[in-house]
Amino acid sequence: MILAVAATLLAAVVVVRNAAVLQFAESEPKRAAAVWAAHPSSEVWLGLTEIGLTARKRGSVSAATLSRIRDAAVKSPLSPEPYLVRGVEAQLANDPEQARRAFLAAKLRDGRSIPARYFLAELYFRKGDVSHGLREIALLARMVPSGTASLAPYIATYAKNPRTRPELQALFRSDPMLENAALTALATDAANTDLVLDLAGPRGATPAWTTTLIDSLVRAGQYGKARAVWAKLAHVPGNPDALLFDAQFQGSPAPGPFNWTLVSSTLGLAERQPGGRLHVLYYGQDDGVLASQLLVLPAGRYRLAMRVAGDINHAGALRWTVTCQGSNSVIASLPLGDAARLGKGLTFDVPAGCAAQSFALTGHAPEIVQQTDLTISGLQLTREGADG
Repeated sequence: MILAVAATLLAAVVVVRNAAVLQFAESEPKRAAAVWAAHPSSEVWLGLTEIGLTARKRGSVSAATLSRIRDAAVKSPLSPEPYLVRGVEAQLANDPEQARRAFLAAKLRDGRSIPARYFLAELYFRKGDVSHGLREIALLARMVPSGTASLAPYIATYAKNPRTRPELQALFRSDPMLENAALTALATDAANTDLVLDLAGPRGATPAWTTTLIDSLVRAGQYGKARAVWAKLAHVPGNPDALLFDAQFQGSPAPGPFNWTLVSSTLGLAERQPGGRLHVLYYGQDDGVLASQLLVLPAGRYRLAMRVAGDINHAGALRWTVTCQGSNSVIASLPLGDAARLGKGLTFDVPAGCAAQSFALTGHAPEIVQQTDLTISGLQLTREGADG
């Protein structure tokens, strides 16, 4: 009886350990090895992880690593691992054709073998067979958890080579998610702007990577190009006279920063209303920005005008400010109280060297907390002395 109970408990422990290893072997091989180091899944995935890290550092695979994978192959003779081992050894022996056959055999035994596809992709790229390499990488991206996001930067590197660009574009057409992830990775560098636009397929709605690309250009100080790309990707009609985008608050699907960014938070609320109005509710507890957009005004003199209605007595807590982007130098400030009571606009100069400007409606908390509720309409920004 005691032996039977012991055997049952031992079997239960083995089942639990096996389940734990299978759960963590691929994603966390070290954790799996801690549970059961001699399990073939632990050995092969820990070994393959070490091979991957070694390859990244362009080092040599250790004999201990290969021995670990061979041991796993003996314990699991029907798995693809023995062929993976042969493939790696063939690579080390500088026999790419033998390696290719071994990896193909591994993939034949397990079509979802991630290592087989990884080694095949690496082998194809080394041989210059970019088409087959990208195909394996694309399949890997679908198989590995978060694979699309993690492999996108790797795929994006091939976009910079004109010879591999046609294969990459063909891949993108067949896998829009991979295209978006790869272009997002490229869009983090403003220097890749033209490349991203060239690689992108036909666009209906604004691409998901638009904001990343625009932010990169703005950070690089390329404001004019950023606005031109923004207008193109967001399908904004060209209107050189529109110094302020959507001044009538009609609404537009175009993203920021060249469209309005309106706040709804503990600071307050800024929202569009019918009739070309902006409704503002400021709680008066904290300083902050309620509405803003980025402008690209050439050096010169400008005039800002509007109508303000509502809680005029407390409108002084709110003001429009114009700040040079990058330097945070305020070049204009118009309290809404002045605009409301005096019907007063604001004339200001954009100096040379101020390539872009942050135009923002800011709240400044008074000593005694007071809520302000008003609407702004008829907002106009014009250049003085401009022709016609």
